[in-house]
Amino acid sequence: MSTSNKRQRELARQKFERQQQRRVEREAARRRSTRITGGLIGLAIVAVAIGLFWYSQRDSGSSSASPSPSPSPTPVVAGCTTAPTPTEKTQTWASVPAGTKPAAQITLATNCGNVVIKTLPAKAPKTVQAMTFLTQQNYFTDSDCFRLTTEGIFVFQCGSSSNDASGSGPGFTVPDENLPTSKGQDGYPAGTVAMANSGANTNSSQFFLVYKDGSKLGPNYTIWGTVVSGLDVLQKVAAAGVQGGQADGAPVQPLVITKATTG
Repeated sequence: MSTSNKRQRELARQKFERQQQRRVEREAARRRSTRITGGLIGLAIVAVAIGLFWYSQRDSGSSSASPSPSPSPTPVVAGCTTAPTPTEKTQTWASVPAGTKPAAQITLATNCGNVVIKTLPAKAPKTVQAMTFLTQQNYFTDSDCFRLTTEGIFVFQCGSSSNDASGSGPGFTVPDENLPTSKGQDGYPAGTVAMANSGANTNSSQFFLVYKDGSKLGPNYTIWGTVVSGLDVLQKVAAAGVQGGQADGAPVQPLVITKATTG
């Protein structure tokens, strides 16, 4: 590996760590702002902009998330169709219903083909239960995989209620489960499906799909599934690159989950 490539990977890792710190700080600020005021009953409603699990796509280090661009009218990858317009999700729940049975499999039908995930309920029971529930509530219908990263970390990020990572999510969080055991190793090989977060025990609806080996993230993200079919779908979309020739941002070929089902 050239010195230049090593430097690019190190910069990507550092950028990721900075974004994580910003998200934790924003979350702490949000919690301080949501207080019961005076003798009024109830909570003040606060518009929360939860940042990306991922590092910012801008070299300037801005913590604001860029809106997802409109899907390309003409598919640029063979086998893809025109992506539907992603829809914002406004449903919220206080918690996942206790009687939800974790699914053994979740299939993401996308405009570029199906991605089939074998879940890991024995290792991440609460996470799989939550993702099963959201799937059954059609939370991922017309949901954008809004971010692709092609340097240092090789993932698609999906599952945001706002399709750009700034949404407030489904209203509940799930504690960390099934974290990799060591930092600096390839704890997230190709095919890994893991939760995005804004700090420890803040898992919600956002998740990432790893399409290539070599994503040396810290052991901070719940692994809840494995892609058993459709990894080639992710790889061909990733091969088309990121808009603007960047290493991180909206993919050139939009990848939208048109329907998610359990099995």
